[in-house]
Amino acid sequence: MSSKILSRRDLDFLLYEWLNVESLNQRPRFAEHSRETFSAALDTCEQIATDLFATHNKKSDQNEPHFDGEKVHMIPEVKTALNAFRDAGLLAAGQDFDFGGMQLPCVVEKAGFAYFKGANVGTASYPFLTIGNANTLLKCGTPEQIELYVKPMLEGRFFGTMCLSEPQAGSSLSDIVTRAEPQADGSFRLTGNKMWISAGEHELSENIVHLVLAKVPDENGKLIPGVKGISLFIVPKFVLDEQGNPGERNDVVLAGLNHKMGYRGTTNCLLNFGEGKFKPQGKAGAIGFLVGTLHRGLANMFHMMNEARIGVGLGAVMLGYTGYLHALDYARNRPQGRAPLNKDPAAPQLPIIQHTDVKRMLLAQKSYVEGGLALTLYCARLVDEERTGTTAEARKNASLLLEILTPIAKSWPSQWCLEANNLAIQVHGGYGYTREYNVEQFYRDNRLNPIHEGTHGIQGLDLLGRKVVMQDGAALEALGTEIHKTLLKAAAHPELAVYDKALARVLQRLAQVTQQLHACGDTNKTLANASAYLEAFGHTVLAWIWLEQALLSLHKEDAHDADFYAGKLQACKYFFQWELPKVHPQLDLLASIDTTTYDMQDNWF
Repeated sequence: MSSKILSRRDLDFLLYEWLNVESLNQRPRFAEHSRETFSAALDTCEQIATDLFATHNKKSDQNEPHFDGEKVHMIPEVKTALNAFRDAGLLAAGQDFDFGGMQLPCVVEKAGFAYFKGANVGTASYPFLTIGNANTLLKCGTPEQIELYVKPMLEGRFFGTMCLSEPQAGSSLSDIVTRAEPQADGSFRLTGNKMWISAGEHELSENIVHLVLAKVPDENGKLIPGVKGISLFIVPKFVLDEQGNPGERNDVVLAGLNHKMGYRGTTNCLLNFGEGKFKPQGKAGAIGFLVGTLHRGLANMFHMMNEARIGVGLGAVMLGYTGYLHALDYARNRPQGRAPLNKDPAAPQLPIIQHTDVKRMLLAQKSYVEGGLALTLYCARLVDEERTGTTAEARKNASLLLEILTPIAKSWPSQWCLEANNLAIQVHGGYGYTREYNVEQFYRDNRLNPIHEGTHGIQGLDLLGRKVVMQDGAALEALGTEIHKTLLKAAAHPELAVYDKALARVLQRLAQVTQQLHACGDTNKTLANASAYLEAFGHTVLAWIWLEQALLSLHKEDAHDADFYAGKLQACKYFFQWELPKVHPQLDLLASIDTTTYDMQDNWF
């Protein structure tokens, strides 16, 4: 039976036919790998995800973690699944052999992790955050910190978190007030509160390594306003003893769990630092250790945040993808109704997949989730190019493309793969709105993704306010160059000429509107409709992604899986016929520098 988590045929198409991951084996870092080793790693991921993650997805949703005042309790299947993930060496899949890793390319590592995101996003959050934490410390930490904290995380003994937001600050990190007081021994004592901390407390590992943003007071005891005063600290749940093992309890205390609409398998916590319940080494305050340079905390944390943003996009894709496969299976097996012109009530009912509106909904889902998966894996492939590209120019170009595509990779799937889940419920009809079927949970789980790791609106501000103008527009130019390469290839094929012209028109208009927005002379007005800009930009990028897939699917009528390629071409056609035209009214609105929302006053509501 084919998987209802992810189509392996689609994954192989993206990795081997489009992204050409086998060519990475020519580079020294990946020289010991081959298609066979990549496929073996993916097989392992699929098996563990199917057998141990997907099997308790519904149970963990219905039996969410609870706090008894002392400990967090959760169903035992979570730990069983995570132990299997650990034992397979997957926490270190992308790391150096010296760290016990597999040295897989980032694109293959993320493709494998996609299975876990689709199978059980709640349980997958624990290794997801741990890997991001470890990667941040590998970039910013000292050799001692790497030895004490990163190695145990990659072994699965410790898990990790990121602690940014606070109850009064929300997404406005400049307003955080958690304090870090320097100590004579070089450590710090932290006091404050952190909100919305995923995986912030549990009994799944020997220790929890919190990466915490806090401010060090100046000589007058005052916190520096804004983001410039923020530093990054390691604050472990248990302070390590002289042998590097968890010892005394640190003063990091769970105040309570947030009760969420979805994503219920992941503990989401309000944490109190230095409230006085514990006094490690006989003194108040949670013990912390500076990561990197003082006052560079936000820049250092962005290593984890940017990785998390692409990971959130991948998670949104996979919830949409598994929802699509569930809806497809249901539509093929659910008989209901007859053809519009068949008035014979004695005639057998049709599987609903033969009804045009159901095909419309399934085709929309296919275009969203397969396009979104292609986008996020393309970004992962850029990470490999940024790290191991054969020339400085290639590495620089990959970095520019990653900068401009990160807000798209985070927000586009979070919007449109959520819509795929909405359509999956609709395909199921009334059954889809019941808890007996999985698709309602996929929707609830996915609804978080437009919110966390930078909301939809924040990604729009980042794209329009920073990314398209950075380095005098270098990132936007780099992306335009890549898209024009595709347009040139498409122009050589009469079957794709209409798509080539349609995308070229939108791309040209997008560039013009970008200039108009930044030439209006009022930054507030420029950014007033940044979310509409983000959506128009995202659909333009996805049209390019689909044109790339269509180029590889042409003239495959004689292929043994010709239906697969025909499906790709039809999804591309759908995107250009039904989705790309949505960009034009958005660009019209943006070009007018409309201030309707900007001018609205509080008292008018």
